Amino acid sequence: MKRVILIVLDSFGIGEMPDAEEYGDKGTNTLLSCSTSRYFHLPNLKKMGLFNIEGVMAGEKEKCPEALTARMKEASKGKDTTIGHWEIAGVISKKPLPTYPNGFPREVLSEFEKLTGRGVLCNKPYSGTEVIKDYGKEHMESGKLIVYTSADSVFQIAAHEDVVPLNTLYEYCLMARELLKGEHGVGRVIARPFTGSEGNFTRTPNRHDYSLVPPEKTMLNLIEESGQDVIGVGKIKDIFAGSGITEYTYTKGNEEGIQKTLSYMQKDFSGLLFVNLVDYDMLYGHRNDIDGYAKALSYFDEKLPELTASMKEEDVLMITADHGCDPGYVVSTDHSREYTPFLMYGKNITPDNLGTRETFADISATVLDYLKVDKGNTAGSSML
Repeated sequence: MKRVILIVLDSFGIGEMPDAEEYGDKGTNTLLSCSTSRYFHLPNLKKMGLFNIEGVMAGEKEKCPEALTARMKEASKGKDTTIGHWEIAGVISKKPLPTYPNGFPREVLSEFEKLTGRGVLCNKPYSGTEVIKDYGKEHMESGKLIVYTSADSVFQIAAHEDVVPLNTLYEYCLMARELLKGEHGVGRVIARPFTGSEGNFTRTPNRHDYSLVPPEKTMLNLIEESGQDVIGVGKIKDIFAGSGITEYTYTKGNEEGIQKTLSYMQKDFSGLLFVNLVDYDMLYGHRNDIDGYAKALSYFDEKLPELTASMKEEDVLMITADHGCDPGYVVSTDHSREYTPFLMYGKNITPDNLGTRETFADISATVLDYLKVDKGNTAGSSML
């Protein structure tokens, strides 16, 4: 029974891509920034060969790496979660999704206000923690929704759980998702609930992402059509709008995500276990928290032997990322246009260093090749 456990360390970039300057990201290197922290300790990823990957400027190289390694280049136009995961799954986005550096046009907001019956506050690119600090009080007094964006293609709605119940906030997000198509088809509509009182507002783990359906079939659809399982852990189901997912579970952080991954590995299934660990990006990268990011990486490294010990005879473990979010880049707290790591480990995998690959989609091609599923029109070349 062949199984692939594909873990995305959300935002774990390993150095700027050649076109990083076009995205305002010249000099970014998430891994290098994290390596400056005294909490950075990755002995198990080192054994696999993380520091042997082409271009990596941190850590000590391993003499005999245990995994097959590569540096992944993003072929899509963009640097966000949706486009990154779609490319990992075999779909290259030739055009970037729309972004709104000056806020959303009035016609979009007017229609949204009609649908929800509520006014809108903010309507600018903003930090998620700062926006509730600056607009939380007015939101609680007026009932208006805090709508904001970022450098990514996102329409984010923040609301206090005592003012807008969670299910109502989710309904508003679905309304926005239906509205934002075509010209204004943002990659994600995101529910950003928070609690607390003025001066002490805190975002809760009840975030939900509402993505566009991928424009073409992904490896998830192909695996599902072959009769095998596609299990999503974390926000995978949201990123793909449920398309091609046979089973899923949400998580409230990396620790729970790793635990649920271990639980699924104890069960019988064939196909793909697709995991997103979001804390690196959400809690640390976007907040320029180098120590927090380093601690989270070290925690994953501590759990890595437990993950490998849970692997069955024909299991393959893949570890990668979807973009960068350099916590040491003081110019911005946004995602960064970086190469990503790729590690592939298993009893049937021969360790090797494949240099730099031209697209994240090579991961999809490799997964499909290993599971003996025809790749159809998906992009990429197998690394097997």
